[in-house]
Amino acid sequence: MKARVLGVLSVLVILLVLIISNVILTSSSRELTQEIQINRVASLNRIALLAYDATVETDTSGLQLEMDTYSALYDEGILVRLQGKILESGALDARRADVIEALGRASLNLSDTTLPVITPLGSGTEVISRSVGSANQVLGEVVLEVRLDAARQKLLLRWLLVGLAAAGLSILLLFAAWRVTGWVLRPVHRLNEAVTQLRETGRSDSLPEDGPPELRELNRSFTAMAEAVSESLESQRQLIADTSHELRNPIGALRLRVDLLLLQLSNATEREAGAGVLKELERVEELLDSVLRLAVAEHRAFEGSAREALNSPNATMAATTNPFLVVEEEIDRAQPAALRAGTSISFDTVEDPQVVIACNPVELAQMIGELLTNALKYAEGSKISAALHVGLGRVVIAITDSGPGLTGQQLAQATTRFWRGTGHEGIRGTGMGMTIVQKLAEANGGHLVLGPNDTQGLSARLEFGVKDSHPTIGTP
Repeated sequence: MKARVLGVLSVLVILLVLIISNVILTSSSRELTQEIQINRVASLNRIALLAYDATVETDTSGLQLEMDTYSALYDEGILVRLQGKILESGALDARRADVIEALGRASLNLSDTTLPVITPLGSGTEVISRSVGSANQVLGEVVLEVRLDAARQKLLLRWLLVGLAAAGLSILLLFAAWRVTGWVLRPVHRLNEAVTQLRETGRSDSLPEDGPPELRELNRSFTAMAEAVSESLESQRQLIADTSHELRNPIGALRLRVDLLLLQLSNATEREAGAGVLKELERVEELLDSVLRLAVAEHRAFEGSAREALNSPNATMAATTNPFLVVEEEIDRAQPAALRAGTSISFDTVEDPQVVIACNPVELAQMIGELLTNALKYAEGSKISAALHVGLGRVVIAITDSGPGLTGQQLAQATTRFWRGTGHEGIRGTGMGMTIVQKLAEANGGHLVLGPNDTQGLSARLEFGVKDSHPTIGTP
């Protein structure tokens, strides 16, 4: 941004300096031209007056002497034509086209005493002329040669001085533009650093209030926003921690009392009632655990969306992991439960693809574990398989089963809090598993996609962007 601003300012500065320099140079040329013109017109008028006197006295010797003296002094030629007689001095050639033209205008009583504006790169001489006599009678003509070499050298020196001054002024103005641009954009750079800090840590230091008034106000607004975001995130963290502590302790104490009470029950009816109480208490514990895990997942999703809003669309998360290792570990952990349910879990992949995704490894393990648990719970006895596919810049982890599956309407509701499918009322659960998986996937920049299996059952797919990988394998 600084380079673009400096580029625009540099163009404007150069244009300004060029305009000012052009005005000064043009004024200098006109001033020098006018100075020479006034001097030479005075000499021309004096020669014309002497020529008139010579005509009256019929003696041109004095006129010729004056002409020779002038030419010797200024190295400029003079030509005087009096009633057909021509007097010359210097090296002025009477056959030059401009001299002939000047004599013609003077014979018509038209004075030509204007010099063109001098330029340092010009060459040659100019001529000025006027008639001899009165306005009613032309007795002769005078042509004066004007040499401009000395004036051109003088003007060239002035132009060089102006050029040096313009270069110095340009450097000074560009330096000033660089300093001003830095002063203006310094708060913007600080703001960018603060945004990066807020994105990566959830916190941001207060920005100093300097720079232009508009940017100072922007810094104040961002600082207030960053404090609000940080306080909100911290408040959610504290709420989750406090809720976990405040609820788990009394429930744990209640569980202990129920266990002690069961030891004191004497008959089968009482023990059966106590077992029912214990079962409901276990359900409350499971529900509380799910609620807390959902709260953590939603909080993580909120953190991810807040940071994504402060970052570019292609931003990646800080935590990375190899999904192959996580899937393999979770399958090994779920195999005993699968054997008890009368099935097994297959892993459809080739050798370790060495792919890395931007995802928290602990949360990835929670997501895969939850999907495997759901498959074992609601598709008991069916074939369950896990697959890892890499291609088109993404990684897909698919958990599929050959169970009863879900209808289109049920698939749309499956990630809703506390939703339980028809016929699942007798299966232990809270209805928040898929919601937790969805929120954790969003927190890590991924997606949960539920759909029917190719043949029969349910397919749950976790999709993540590839952070770094070797040659890809397979296709989803």
